[in-house]
Amino acid sequence: METEPKSAQSVRPCPTEPLAAPTRSLSKITNRARVKSAKTPTAIVYCEGNFSKIDGKTANGLVRHSETYRILSVIDSSCSGKDSGQMLDEVPNGITIFKDLEAAVTHEEEVPDTLIYGMAPSTGKLSDEDRGVILEAIALGINIVGGLHEYLSDDPEFSAAAKVGRGVWIRDIRKPRPSKDMRLFDGSIAGVTSKRIAVLGTDCAIGKRTTATVLARVLNERGIRTLLIGTGQTGLMQGARYGVAMDAVPPQFCCGELEGAIVAAFEAEQPEVILIEGQGALSHPAFCTSAFILRGSQPDAVILQHAPKRAHRCDFPSMPMPGPADEIALIQAFADTKVIGLTVNHEDMNEAEIDSAIKFYSLKLGLPVTDALSRPVDELLQMVLSAFPELVERPIVAA
Repeated sequence: METEPKSAQSVRPCPTEPLAAPTRSLSKITNRARVKSAKTPTAIVYCEGNFSKIDGKTANGLVRHSETYRILSVIDSSCSGKDSGQMLDEVPNGITIFKDLEAAVTHEEEVPDTLIYGMAPSTGKLSDEDRGVILEAIALGINIVGGLHEYLSDDPEFSAAAKVGRGVWIRDIRKPRPSKDMRLFDGSIAGVTSKRIAVLGTDCAIGKRTTATVLARVLNERGIRTLLIGTGQTGLMQGARYGVAMDAVPPQFCCGELEGAIVAAFEAEQPEVILIEGQGALSHPAFCTSAFILRGSQPDAVILQHAPKRAHRCDFPSMPMPGPADEIALIQAFADTKVIGLTVNHEDMNEAEIDSAIKFYSLKLGLPVTDALSRPVDELLQMVLSAFPELVERPIVAA
């Protein structure tokens, strides 16, 4: 098994075990070319039964945006043959959904570099079917990237398969550094003069990362140097240059690790704006990450994401969703910050309902309200410029 590139976590050595047989025939593709290249690595995203759904948020994010990988296709037999962009956002992107790994690989001229596990199930565990697909990929010499709490590189069967495979490495996005290398919060965030804006939400899997990604892009396009700090597995997979998977870090180090990522980004690149990707919700009893994000990043401002048609917390049908006014009050009581705007997740909403929600919340909250995906990005930009008029748009000079 090869050592993974420096940017990724190396696989721990495991005892050699027999290579398990793949669950499907690979006879058509076992002799396909396996070409290693210095170019952006290609990837297939595995999202069986969950693409465009809440538990498929990693796959959803990767087909929308990825700097680390060139996404070739998605695997989900429940919507095989569809264009993933059309299905997700009603805008075709040329990334096709296939029924299985064999169909996805056969479609390409060369065997892809990577298989990404593109789901975030509430259990955080692999199914037996998932295991079979990962073993198939390893047998083809395809690298594996996972974002679960179950570390694939620690699995004896996967590690043994990779050892006898063709130069395969396994990367676990959520595998943290050793505790001895982690840092405690030390207050150095006070020396960061960039405007720090956290994008939080009223629930998990509600679009915080997507809104933060759109905002980072528009700010940079308008000449306002901006960096996005990743705090979850999807953002780090997409290519966030600074960040930490917060929910994989022991609590005593969470604030310090995030502070360290922000300080490193500031010292290395001197951005005008630092956006911090939110996780969970401050009011959600199942997650503590929002609290750590607020403490560790000490944001100057917060943008709150809310899904008006979502009746209950994701994966918790007995927990009604909070209203944004309650979440705003909690955030501003918990941290020395201000909520500068609300962004709408338009799941299960038509155009008229989006318009109605934007008008309703704008009047009720006295804040700017928009939808990062369905409304002009200038509205999101103005939300920030209104709160921080010292940030000045400027034309970008071509290199």
